[in-house]
Amino acid sequence: MAQGHMLPTLDMAKLFAARGVKSTIITTPLNAPLFTKAIDKTQNSPNSNYIILKVVKFPAKEADLPDGLENLDLVSGPEVHRKFFHALTLLQHSAEDILAELRPHAFVADVFFTWATDLASKYEIPRLVFHGTSFISMCCMESVAKFKPYENVSSDSEPFVLPGLPGEIKMTRLQIPDYLRLGQENNLTKLMKSAEEAGRRSYGMVVNSFYELEPVYADHYRKVLGNKAWHIGPVSLCNKNASEKARRGKESAIDEHECLKWLDSKKPNSVIYICFGTNSSFSASQLQEIATGLEASGQNFIWVVRKAKEKDQEKENSEEEWLPEGYEKRVEGKGLIIRGWAPQVLILDHEAVGGFVTHCGWNSVLEGISAGLPMVTWPIFAEQFYNEKLITEVLRTGVGVGAQKWIRFVGDYVKSEQIERALKEIMIGERSGEMRSRAKEIKEMALRAVEEGGSSYTDLGNLIEELKSRQSKKV
Repeated sequence: MAQGHMLPTLDMAKLFAARGVKSTIITTPLNAPLFTKAIDKTQNSPNSNYIILKVVKFPAKEADLPDGLENLDLVSGPEVHRKFFHALTLLQHSAEDILAELRPHAFVADVFFTWATDLASKYEIPRLVFHGTSFISMCCMESVAKFKPYENVSSDSEPFVLPGLPGEIKMTRLQIPDYLRLGQENNLTKLMKSAEEAGRRSYGMVVNSFYELEPVYADHYRKVLGNKAWHIGPVSLCNKNASEKARRGKESAIDEHECLKWLDSKKPNSVIYICFGTNSSFSASQLQEIATGLEASGQNFIWVVRKAKEKDQEKENSEEEWLPEGYEKRVEGKGLIIRGWAPQVLILDHEAVGGFVTHCGWNSVLEGISAGLPMVTWPIFAEQFYNEKLITEVLRTGVGVGAQKWIRFVGDYVKSEQIERALKEIMIGERSGEMRSRAKEIKEMALRAVEEGGSSYTDLGNLIEELKSRQSKKV
């Protein structure tokens, strides 16, 4: 029930449908349009079977939420957050009615629908978990939970190695989620524990990754930790043409043709794209630091600034205090600011784009990888510090901006000088050519993985065959 979870869910359904498997997506009224516009296009594809949408009522009233608050992107404050996740538990009743009616071969449910495992078990249907993250982050999370290495250091900044993992992944205490390092027991920690326990009892996991990207961590997760999982990504690559890429997600705040026209006027690899996902919420002073760093770097840029949530909207409309005076005039022709949603995949795939500043959310990381781009990593919270390690240390296709502290939604404060340095390093620095070359090689691996005979194509086929064979044995 968040943009970053629903987009790969839609892409997964398209992948199943393209292999002749009927897919039913369960959603709620406010979120339905995100699916319908893409499904209408899929129905015209000669290679697809079809996708059905089942729209169920969101239990807002029962959870004491205002009508229309059906998406995590609209949630602000811990109390509303708690009520929202309570509402997710109430969706079980609607899901049960649909399972009883359809009796599908499998039930794919997001990691946060913790009731899904028991419900699937009741109807003797395998529940597959969709976590929406990387193999490396899941391996790191298991190591941190099991060994608690952050308890054995003398300071917040002292590095430690995550035990039991292939390679040497170093972290500091500040980069570990606050609820772990501070030993907090709250609704979120209870939910995470419940999700972990339900995941262990599920049939397995579908992972939006590809084997060649993180082979040692895919092997570790499946063979050493003994978790059943299928890698089927990058799922965003099922969107082949410009129209599909532009339609992916919310209504764009910029006309796609205007955006492409601006990019067409730039030289190859000369534009840096900056976006921090849908749930990050920077302060006005942090946005000013970004603006200053971008201008000082001298690079062409497209910067996506997420609109303020409703309570901040009036203030934002009256005065854009996050922009230095006269900024847009000074960067005219060199910088494009998009306020709101942007057609990210379309932009990243354009030949003019030569780098990506990302919060290291897994969808964005994979989209950057699929576009063959070096990245500036700016992790904020969730599993993003683990994903950063993949980019900067394992793949060596990016540089960190210098964010050191896990802080929910707002992240660590980063100065303009750090931003300027990182931008120059991936765009024109000594190692920029080497990073770009490696990023292009990994892009080719991603494209091969989803083609017939590729690792992700094959793993999806294996999953479908296993589910079919399980059903035939029951009959």
